[in-house]
Amino acid sequence: MSRSHKLVLLFLAVSILSISAQAESNYTVNVTADKFLGNHLVNQSGFALYYFSDDGSANGASICYDDCAAKWPPFYAQPITVPDSLRPVDFATITRTDGSLQTTFKGWPLYLSSRDEAAGDVFGNGQEDNRWHVIDPQEQPQLF
Repeated sequence: MSRSHKLVLLFLAVSILSISAQAESNYTVNVTADKFLGNHLVNQSGFALYYFSDDGSANGASICYDDCAAKWPPFYAQPITVPDSLRPVDFATITRTDGSLQTTFKGWPLYLSSRDEAAGDVFGNGQEDNRWHVIDPQEQPQLF
């Protein structure tokens, strides 16, 4: 194979990888893996998404407001775009009592953690008496 053919093939390979990486970064929700926590949901910037176990008693509504919402900002994205490993039907939008919107996964309102400073951080997991958790998309039960 000539040098010019090799260069063309290399260029095509790099272009394909670039397009794939760009497509992945366009997801509003994605799945990442942590060596200790396993697979979990992240937002478009790679920040972990969390659920609050106390929301389980609210039948799909959020009970995290005021100081709680300052520490745990509600996550909202529209439209939801996900990789093939996730099902768009598992995501929905709720209206919070303050009128803002929040994305849910399998009925659970989603949050970010103010403790996470960079993509890949999971400092919110297990916080506040183990009531905050990252979301394993395969293991997360349907809320209702």
